[in-house]
Amino acid sequence: MSLSKRMSMSRKHNLKSLMLQVAKELLDAEEVEKVNERKRYMQEHCPPLSLPHSKEELQVLCKELNEKINVIDDERYNLEYKVKLVVDEVKDMNIKIVDLKGKFKKPPLKKVRMSADAMLQALLGSKHKVNMDLRANLKQVKKEVKEEDKELRDVGDWRKSIEDKAGMGGRKKMFEAES
Repeated sequence: MSLSKRMSMSRKHNLKSLMLQVAKELLDAEEVEKVNERKRYMQEHCPPLSLPHSKEELQVLCKELNEKINVIDDERYNLEYKVKLVVDEVKDMNIKIVDLKGKFKKPPLKKVRMSADAMLQALLGSKHKVNMDLRANLKQVKKEVKEEDKELRDVGDWRKSIEDKAGMGGRKKMFEAES
């Protein structure tokens, strides 16, 4: 005898059909309850409209309706704002969850040997003529050595003058040189 008792197929189908019948009855009852709730709410919050016959009474009715509309609009705005905050918070939480799971793995990138000309041509398209020989576009400039530059170069090594002025004697030399 096996440890787990198996249910016959006819018994399974019978139980399944009973469960579906009960679920259908519950859904029907819920639908009827929603309709009754809607009717009750409308009777409480929306009394039957009685139109006044004079102009002043109509103006008073319009002002009352306008005030009610303003109150309802304020409530709607507040609810929409709260819903927006909650939706944004849920989105942020979902992003954090995905980040924590670490599903996104960076794929190993393959090295591609491509010249700079080929890269630019791929980016810009085949219509553009690309030439990466930048030196060809440069002007040739003759270097003229000015006398001022020579004097600046001949001043000497700055490290030497610092080493000479280092220590107590160096400070003395600095003060002697200034006066």
